[in-house]
Amino acid sequence: MFPIDYHEPLFRPPSEARSLILQTTLGCSWNKCSFCEMYTSKSFSVRKEDEVFAEIDQMKPYADQVRKVFLADGNAFVLSFKRLHNLLAKIHEVFPKILRVSAYASPRDILAKSDMELKQLTEAGLKILYVGIESGDDELLSCINKGETAKSTIEALQKAKKAGIKLSVMVLNGLGGRVFSRQHAQHSAQVINQIQPEYLSTLVLSFPYGQEHFQNRFKGTYVSMNQTELIDEMGMFIQDLELESSIFRSDHASNYLVLKGVLNKDKNLLLERIAQVLKDPEGAFLRPEWLRSL
Repeated sequence: MFPIDYHEPLFRPPSEARSLILQTTLGCSWNKCSFCEMYTSKSFSVRKEDEVFAEIDQMKPYADQVRKVFLADGNAFVLSFKRLHNLLAKIHEVFPKILRVSAYASPRDILAKSDMELKQLTEAGLKILYVGIESGDDELLSCINKGETAKSTIEALQKAKKAGIKLSVMVLNGLGGRVFSRQHAQHSAQVINQIQPEYLSTLVLSFPYGQEHFQNRFKGTYVSMNQTELIDEMGMFIQDLELESSIFRSDHASNYLVLKGVLNKDKNLLLERIAQVLKDPEGAFLRPEWLRSL
């Protein structure tokens, strides 16, 4: 229905399914993570402001229908404060019923902006940032070439929260394989505890180009995990979480076991569910491998 020609591939968070997507950048400015193949077919570039504004103007006939806008691609928050502020002003000018604007971001994108700039972006309508921190373990972050540390992640996300920006944070279950499993779970929980995100989700590491391809890019020893080991790692992660009111979801297509709740309110229920599955994996409802690949 919408008259926008997108530069494929195009990705957005599940919660932005009904949002208008604006590609303000193409690809990912980092694009070096060993596990990620989302933007390997693209070279990063910033789209011209007048091109993006022209697409917004094309949406004027649908202006009353647009409630949410998601800024793509991989980390649109890499844009300068001025570009983002101008974009937010244009969005609110054209879409009078807009409720929120959101974007993918990396910790380095957030740290590149001052406290005042973040506050002004929040006031201009930027409400949520989606941040894939992947892990809170520095050794594992180095192995996957994330270009971040636990310290930079905590500093950046606390800075965003201080400015009033809500956070949706993602951790990758199984990212380090058996070798890193325990430290990945424990250190990731420690980082999440210091961030206290409004939303927390987990996905399971997948291999779109095969496990050997990933292993060749992984800077360390990677030993794959079975379903039971992945769920055990999830239990270790949740066990160490101390959250006030984070909405938790582990229901992505990649997840073998669907878990939903509010942490820490539902922590014991989630741990009981995991314990039941570990006790009787054959009797549990786990997603089959073919379903995860759809």
